[in-house]
Amino acid sequence: MPSDAVLYQAAALCLTYPGDDFRARLPLLREAAPQLREFTDHAAMTPPQELVAHYVQVFEAGKGPRSLYLSRPRGEALGRFEEVYRDHGLEFAGEEQPDFLPAVLECAARTGDTDLLTEHRTGLEQLRTRLAEFGTPYATVLDAVCAALPNSR
Repeated sequence: MPSDAVLYQAAALCLTYPGDDFRARLPLLREAAPQLREFTDHAAMTPPQELVAHYVQVFEAGKGPRSLYLSRPRGEALGRFEEVYRDHGLEFAGEEQPDFLPAVLECAARTGDTDLLTEHRTGLEQLRTRLAEFGTPYATVLDAVCAALPNSR
């Protein structure tokens, strides 16, 4: 797996809800993706209940400007995500919608196709800025993802 693929997969895991197995993954994520060490170190030192509360506050409270969903408006745009998954022989299954950033990152990691990420670069950059303004360590995950995208600024 190319290094960017490892980063995308690690970032996907960092941006998912920090459930029971999240903490066990942190040492591997830290080693595999040094660009994410600031976040993984923070997550490792934060008590699990605080990490969950922070995740909810950052991403789920109001589902607003810090949402992990890439398309707006969402309706027809979801078909584009599903099409890309199908083109690569992937079937999207899960509780989230196909434009959920961790799912898109995992697709990029598995296939090497960063088209969905680059098509939504503006939204990713806006999310990165909002996370930084909010003062959350999740901003460093978006920093690494945006820096790894082709033709990044």
